Amino acid sequence: MLNFEFQNPTKIIFGRDQISKLATQIPQGAKVMMLYGGGSIKTNGIYEQVTKALAGFDVIEFGGIPANPEYEILLQALKVIKTERVDFMLAVGGGSVIDGVKFLSAAALYDGETPWDILKNSIRTFKGLPFGSVLTIPATGSEMNSGAVITRKETLEKLSMGGPGLFPVFSILDPQVIASIPRRQLANGITDAFTHVLEQYMTYPIEASLQDRFAESIMQTLIEIAPRVMENPADYEAAANFMWSCTMALNGLIQKGVPTDWAVHAIGHELTALFGIDHARTLAVIAPSHYRFNFESKKEKLAQYGRRVWGITAGNTDAQANAAIEKTEAFFHSLEIDTKLSEYTGQYEGTAEKIEQRFNERGWLGLGEHKKLAPADVAQIVTMSY
Repeated sequence: MLNFEFQNPTKIIFGRDQISKLATQIPQGAKVMMLYGGGSIKTNGIYEQVTKALAGFDVIEFGGIPANPEYEILLQALKVIKTERVDFMLAVGGGSVIDGVKFLSAAALYDGETPWDILKNSIRTFKGLPFGSVLTIPATGSEMNSGAVITRKETLEKLSMGGPGLFPVFSILDPQVIASIPRRQLANGITDAFTHVLEQYMTYPIEASLQDRFAESIMQTLIEIAPRVMENPADYEAAANFMWSCTMALNGLIQKGVPTDWAVHAIGHELTALFGIDHARTLAVIAPSHYRFNFESKKEKLAQYGRRVWGITAGNTDAQANAAIEKTEAFFHSLEIDTKLSEYTGQYEGTAEKIEQRFNERGWLGLGEHKKLAPADVAQIVTMSY
C-alpha cells in the first residue's frame, strides 16, 4: 500500500427531512447566495424547503447553472458575488451546481485577472469563499470532495480544478429528493458513481486489501440497488443506499494508498465538450475500450473485479478479465446507456485525432496509473469507441 494523508472536513447531514437543519449550519448574519440549476427544485418542493429554512438570512438567488457548468454563466454569478459582497454560498443541486459553486469559491478570492487561468494553469485553491450544499441529484460525489470540472463553450473545453480550500463546509443529503429525478438522470448517476470507483480501483494489485474491499462493496451495492432505483425511485431504502454510494465513490477515501487512473474521465470530458454528451455516458463509451486497450497492464485487477464483483469463476485470468469487461458493458446497457460514440452522434469521424491534438497541445503526454498513456494511445482508444 502506498503512503497517504487523508482529511475530509465536510460535514454530512444525511436522512429524511434534514433540509430543515440548514439554518443551523450557516454562520449567523451571513449574506448568502443560493445557486441552483434549471428550476426543477421549484417543482419538486426542494426550493420551498430551502427558502423556508433560510428565512432568517439575507439571501440572493442565482439560477440557471446548466449541466456541465459553463464558465460564461458562472462569471455572471461572480460579478454579483463581488458587487453584493456575498460571504457564504449555498449550492442547491447536483454535481454541476456544486462544481460551479466550487469554481466561484476559488474565483471570488483569486487575485489574477482571468479566472479561467485557475483551470488552464491547474492552480490549486487553498482558501475559497465558504459554501455548503443541498444535494438533489446523486452522482458525482462533489458534495464531499474538493474537485470540480468546468466547461467553456467559447473554446469547447472542459477542464478540472481543485484544492483543499474547496471542500463544502457541509452537505445535506436527503434521499427523498430522488423520487422526483427523471429516469435518464438516475441512470447517469448510477453509471457516474460506478465509473468513479473503477477509476480508483481498476489499475494493478498493490496489496491494499481494505481499499479494494471498500471499492468492491460500493460497486456491488450499486449493481444490487440499480434495478430498484430505476423501477421505483421513491423506494427510500434503495434511494438512501444509492445516494450514499455516490458520495462514498468519490469522497477521497477509496483512492488513498492505491494507484488511480482517471484517463477515462480525461477522455470523456473531451466528448462532452465537443458533442454535449452527458458526462456519465461519455465514461460508459470510453471505459470498455480503455480496458481492452490496456488489457495486459490491467488484467490482474480486471480478473479480481470479475471474481469478486460479478462472481466470475470460469477460465484463466485472461478469460475472467475479458468477461469482467463484458459484464461492465452489459450493466451499462441494463441502464439504457449506450457504449459507442456513434450511438450519440453522426459526426464522430476525426474525433480521435482532434483529442490527440488537444492532449499534445496541453502537454498531457502520460495519462493513466503508469503515466505512460500517450496522446496517440488515447486516439486509438477513442477510435475503438466509435
